[in-house]
Amino acid sequence: MRPYRRTSIRWLLRTVLLALLDMMAFVVSLLAVGMMVPLSGYGLDVTFPPALLGFAATATATLLVFRIYRQSWRFFGFAHAAAVIGLGLLGSALGWTLLILGQKATLGLGLVAAALTQWMLATGLLIGLRSLRRIARENMAGTKIRLGTAVRADLPQALLIGPAQWAMSVIELMRAEDDPQFAIAGILLPSEADVIDRIGGVRVLGSHDKLVEIAKAAEAQGRPFSLAITLDDGMYLGNREMTRLTHRARELGLELSRIKNHWSQILQRPGAEDPKNLSVPDLLGRNEFEMQGDVITRQIEGQSVLVTGAGGTIGGELARQLASFRPSHLILLELCEFNLYSIEMTLREKYPDLEIHPELCDIRSRDEVHRVFEKHRPAVVYHAAALKHVPIVELNPCAGVHTNIIGTKHIADAVTEFGARAMVQVSTDKAVNPVGMMGATKRVGELYSQALDMCGVDDPDAPRFMTVRFGNVLGSSGSILPLFRRQLEEGKPLTVTHPDIERFFMTVREAVQLILQSSASALAEDLERGSIYVLDMGKPVRIVDLAYRLIAQYGLEPEVDVEIQYVGLRPGEKLYEELFDDCEEEVPSKIGGIFEARSHPIPLPFINKSIDRLFEAVKRNDAAEAERIAHHLVKIPSSGARFDLITPKKKPSLVDTAATP
Repeated sequence: MRPYRRTSIRWLLRTVLLALLDMMAFVVSLLAVGMMVPLSGYGLDVTFPPALLGFAATATATLLVFRIYRQSWRFFGFAHAAAVIGLGLLGSALGWTLLILGQKATLGLGLVAAALTQWMLATGLLIGLRSLRRIARENMAGTKIRLGTAVRADLPQALLIGPAQWAMSVIELMRAEDDPQFAIAGILLPSEADVIDRIGGVRVLGSHDKLVEIAKAAEAQGRPFSLAITLDDGMYLGNREMTRLTHRARELGLELSRIKNHWSQILQRPGAEDPKNLSVPDLLGRNEFEMQGDVITRQIEGQSVLVTGAGGTIGGELARQLASFRPSHLILLELCEFNLYSIEMTLREKYPDLEIHPELCDIRSRDEVHRVFEKHRPAVVYHAAALKHVPIVELNPCAGVHTNIIGTKHIADAVTEFGARAMVQVSTDKAVNPVGMMGATKRVGELYSQALDMCGVDDPDAPRFMTVRFGNVLGSSGSILPLFRRQLEEGKPLTVTHPDIERFFMTVREAVQLILQSSASALAEDLERGSIYVLDMGKPVRIVDLAYRLIAQYGLEPEVDVEIQYVGLRPGEKLYEELFDDCEEEVPSKIGGIFEARSHPIPLPFINKSIDRLFEAVKRNDAAEAERIAHHLVKIPSSGARFDLITPKKKPSLVDTAATP
């Protein structure tokens, strides 16, 4: 069925005009044949006006009946030309039939030759008229593409890199542009073996392997390319070739535009498989940690569970995995509205029967935290909200203290006040023997949770406060792997702070499984209080080795295809990370693949007063005092200190301290 289309006056006028032009073509072709061939011998007079007009009207009506005028002359192409040739033949045949029957002419070979000659002349005129209209459009739009040269001097010259059919489609799109942004001046095909010299009037300059040679030659001739456009559908160029092409374009100063496979997006079908899927065993040199789900199910199923920082990398993965264990309620606490919306929508689509409660809340506000706890009364709390970027926290120590220490205290205090069963504190290896403020603030959060946990030694009903510590998370926001991948894809050198710097790495999935496995096991088996749970992550990985392995997975050669640049340690950054503090004892855990770290806790009254003192420094925006107290606190467990008041700089009675014996 054809859709109903309303006929407009403009369309009628256009059709009449085009039909008159075609009638003129048939008239001229018939008169020309009449002058070349003596048709009177066959009893025909083609100059007789009624006969002439009848012939032209019949032939033109054939074009009209077969809807040839639905096609625009401005975009005249091969398919349109083929239709004109075929319908012109049919129309001329009908016209000649009408002439012969009307004038009772005698048939003969000369008459057949005259008819074929007329048809060829008419076809040439019909195609010529349409070609002139397209040429006029291209010249008026200023988009005619010529060999190696931009028509307009102010347009940048572009180089197409891709298969011939794709290149032709891009050229056709450019011809349809009324206001082009560039002019296509050359084409590079997949193989040097291609014998094509031109595509759409644009010169084929060679294969994509000759990009450097061709770009330098164009620059030497005074017509440099400024833009390269390539097909990036995962099929034309492999991952290795695309990355190498990106690096070459960057070295030449070319802007590289990569056109993806848009059909897969239009049809809502998955495109080609991502060639950049990373092998975790190859990158880390070990297998991923696997959890036992039954023990987690027993602790989570039917419980009201709250996740702070639910929109972050760790918090979001925590929420997704917790949802699979069928809690009665899942409370998502997050400060960023968009992140909260994203994780909520993801969970609602995957778990439509789960009761989900999104809560916009700033953990730095005690009142907001208490509002959420009073409303939902969670049984288990997973505390993942934190500021974690080392250089940023180093430059903003008060913000780090406010979120990582004061915010943690607000959550932990609410757990106690509202009778939650347990709180799981997400920590980091940067809290071990910290040199920067990010690590120091996370370590104080560990110490506060440990102090609260130890308060319940003699009370089996007291809530548990557990800390889970792990290394860098591959792929998390702000981590090294997304940076390396972006630098590779943009053709830039990979930046490493120091040739000897090394870190413990794990995947997001592993990190969350560690949190769930250790906390659920500790609750199920009532493990010793005050312990910090640490994943056995094997040996640390040198960052430069991680860069080398990633480059190799892209099919490239380090220091040949991709340069490594050393940029120096950042503020608050250590050369080596550790999993256990100097004062901690490493103890094998009953949980497979997990260790326990046991250390000397700080008495709760002392750490409470010290945190109050930190809060005062934050309110005054006294960064120096906040740093002094935080770093002093993290040294206390290994100092053998007795817990006396910290002597402040100006007001001795207000600050807690620990004097060294």
